[in-house]
Amino acid sequence: MAVLQARRVLGCLVAAAALVLVAAGCGGSGGDAGSSPRPSAPKSTPAGLASPAPHLESAPQPSGSPGFPAPTSEAGRRQLLTAVFHDAQDMWAKIFANSGMHYQQAKLTIFTGDVHTGCGEASSDLGPFYCPADHGVYLDTSFFTALQQQFGVQGGLPPAYVVGHEMGHHVQNLVGTLARVQAAQQAAPAQRNQLSIRQELQADCYAGVWIHSSYARDMVSDSDLNDALHAATVIADDFQQHRATGTVRPDQWTHGSAAQRRHWLSAGFTKGDPDGCDTFSAQ
Repeated sequence: MAVLQARRVLGCLVAAAALVLVAAGCGGSGGDAGSSPRPSAPKSTPAGLASPAPHLESAPQPSGSPGFPAPTSEAGRRQLLTAVFHDAQDMWAKIFANSGMHYQQAKLTIFTGDVHTGCGEASSDLGPFYCPADHGVYLDTSFFTALQQQFGVQGGLPPAYVVGHEMGHHVQNLVGTLARVQAAQQAAPAQRNQLSIRQELQADCYAGVWIHSSYARDMVSDSDLNDALHAATVIADDFQQHRATGTVRPDQWTHGSAAQRRHWLSAGFTKGDPDGCDTFSAQ
């Protein structure tokens, strides 16, 4: 990413988010900011969701990488999550530095069961989440086990995508997006879920930006990319909602549909630039 482009990107995203949020009734989140819903117990699933065929809307040249390493043990999974966290953190620190902005380090906690955070107590039922109060990325290992065992999500890139998503919330926190979204939600309660969805989709796009940087270093294969898009499908609101209740209620969504999540993850990856992640201005 070019230095001048990166400098323009972060400033423009802050300004664009502010304009949209003012229009919504103001300008992220409370203690459970950026949580990824835990996969629910299965029911029958619509054909369009049962066998997703994820694909990139456009992609760079095929990678020659043998693939992103898939963990084969609990210790291996923790090592993977930690390595991805630090790699994504390094990427964002460089983007901020090239933008002339200060980057404050995020903190990683990998846990199982309950965990104490700067946003209060949390349990594994919440799934992976980001706490703005302590700049903490919290990753529950049982969430990734459920993705693999219940939904057949394979490979090492899907867990990495989730880490990239939570790091996306950290970026949103640093540039003020989370605070603006929270203010907008308080000022316009009817827009609460729609604002939440835009916030979550932007974090997906930021995760895609990190995946792009890994792809450029031959760390990621084309098969890995489809694994990540599969993960984006099965953690989406419509997929999980139908599995839990047998119905789909868009008015209750907070993270976005499978199509939306695949689209914005793909957008971040194909462009490799935060400039393509302005979900607040998108139609």
